[in-house]
Amino acid sequence: MAIQAADWWRGAVIYQVYPRSFQDTNSDGLGDLKGITRRLPHIANLGVDAIWLSPFFKSPMADMGYDVSDYCDVDPIFGTLDDFDEMMGVAHSLGLKVIIDQVISHTSDQHPWFVESRSSRTNPKADWTGLLSTSASPRKAGAT
Repeated sequence: MAIQAADWWRGAVIYQVYPRSFQDTNSDGLGDLKGITRRLPHIANLGVDAIWLSPFFKSPMADMGYDVSDYCDVDPIFGTLDDFDEMMGVAHSLGLKVIIDQVISHTSDQHPWFVESRSSRTNPKADWTGLLSTSASPRKAGAT
């Protein structure tokens, strides 16, 4: 069911892919982008309009990839930017749209903005440290 209108997502069938557990192509026990690429024809044959990818960005993995440290790179456990480009090309050749789970509100304390924030009390981002959810997490503080 190919929906071409600007509101294509209304009524669309969307298949969520959690990369970490989808398919492992390098025998490290974790799914990867090459595994997703390999299975795209099967997903397309289901008649879906799009795939929705859970986070695969570079991350310290303190929150299973939802603590992104670089929104412009692929975490090495999932592959490379070239692997991502290949996956996108195959998806589009099969008529699949790709939705990327942009978890902007889950930035890692290792993201450059927060590293800079902690570097001094006078830099432009000095007040951003208080926004860190990972350092203020009850789990890290030992609370239940």
